[in-house]
Amino acid sequence: MTNPGCLVTSDLSPPSPARAVEVDRTSPIPLYFQVASRLQELIEQGEIGVGSRIENEVDLAERLGVSRPTTRRAIQYLVERGMLVRKRGVGTQVVHPKVRRPVQLTSLYDDLSAAARYPRTEVLDLRVVPAPAEVAEALQVAPGTPVTWFERLRYANDEPLALMHNAIPTGLLTLDRTELAKHGLYELLRRAGIVPQVATQTIGARAATAAEARVLNEKRGASLLTMTRTAWDATGKALEYGSHLYRASRYSFELNLSAG
Repeated sequence: MTNPGCLVTSDLSPPSPARAVEVDRTSPIPLYFQVASRLQELIEQGEIGVGSRIENEVDLAERLGVSRPTTRRAIQYLVERGMLVRKRGVGTQVVHPKVRRPVQLTSLYDDLSAAARYPRTEVLDLRVVPAPAEVAEALQVAPGTPVTWFERLRYANDEPLALMHNAIPTGLLTLDRTELAKHGLYELLRRAGIVPQVATQTIGARAATAAEARVLNEKRGASLLTMTRTAWDATGKALEYGSHLYRASRYSFELNLSAG
């Protein structure tokens, strides 16, 4: 464990030693996610109040003994979730905390099968490509590193439901169109003895493009739910990156919340 120190500054009072983050280098959880999760916890518990300023990336990285990209990614993770905001001339501040909304770590195929929705998959693309920047960052490889990229159209009760794009490291698992059409990705991973243990997932929404609407049997501009996910195994190795689109008229994410 590192000696955490203070992470919060305030115009009204000095930083409090209680407002600290520790990172465990022996854990399989990525360092950036450890930092982000602990900051989120402190914000939700009220130990870091609304309006408080977070140390800049350089000072925070030095204090925790991690790289600047690690702290930058942790802060950006919370910015994207609406918990922090960057203000020019002010720095990074805490805004209103969000409710944690965990989603079960399963595949859409698993969920549809469990609900007796009779999933069916059409494999639209399967090839090895150079990893784009976003995919490379998620899988923790250099941009341009070959990855296995595949695109699938998932049906439920013979109705198109989701357009799914995924990337996995080459060498992790040998995939073919027949297996991808018959089984979900997580089932294929489990069969190979590869078990996803930790994931980060972002849910959003946007309008469908003409091409997406055509594939999903929707009108152009129809509302789509978006989901991006990166999953790791118990050793912290990145297993898969997914970017999925769901028909909002046919699909919703169910979240179980409880009062803290």
